[in-house]
Amino acid sequence: VLPAAFTQVTGEAHWWPLLRARAIEKQCFVVAAGQGGQHANGRETYGHSTIITPWGEVLTSLAQGPGLVQALVDFDQMHEIRRNMPVGQHNQFRSELIEFNS
Repeated sequence: VLPAAFTQVTGEAHWWPLLRARAIEKQCFVVAAGQGGQHANGRETYGHSTIITPWGEVLTSLAQGPGLVQALVDFDQMHEIRRNMPVGQHNQFRSELIEFNS
């Protein structure tokens, strides 16, 4: 679950690619609550609360204004993606010190 308040400009440019990339990278469903609308201080936020599948597909979205997004999520789909492409097993974290010659 990712809450956010992107400005209108950065939201238009980055909201969708970042959310879809996170869902694909982590192979999980992403539920993103985006604050949207015109605020008293003049700031405008992008909104577009959404739910995205582990494959990066948008299930549902709400452009702006008060509301609710909901979707049935298919955990079997998530597990199948993880079985077919086990990127979680590819992470190899190391604690060794790397020295660079100046």
